[in-house]
Amino acid sequence: MNDDDQTTIQEFKSVINMTAKKLEKWLATKESKEVGYKETEGAESVGHKSGQQIIELLAKKQSEYTDDDMRHVRKVIGYVHRHLAQKPAGDITETHWRYSLMNWGHDPKNK
Repeated sequence: MNDDDQTTIQEFKSVINMTAKKLEKWLATKESKEVGYKETEGAESVGHKSGQQIIELLAKKQSEYTDDDMRHVRKVIGYVHRHLAQKPAGDITETHWRYSLMNWGHDPKNK
């Protein structure tokens, strides 16, 4: 693993502010399953699927990350940064915007 990968993993760990356990619990909710882009009607959303992958990544040692894992790490970082830039006005507590971010392991209500 090179220095760029190490930096990328550190960035990933800074944008993921939910524990694997909290993320797993969140992904089991109705709200989690209702948000996000779905390739076909009734399919699992891209973000929900990503949340499952994030749980797997959090359980792995960094030295075990594959090239596919690193691609997903970069995808997560990009998604969270892009989505945070689109923050709606007002209370975000029960918004699709927040729920979508939570599927990607980032709860904007966590400080």
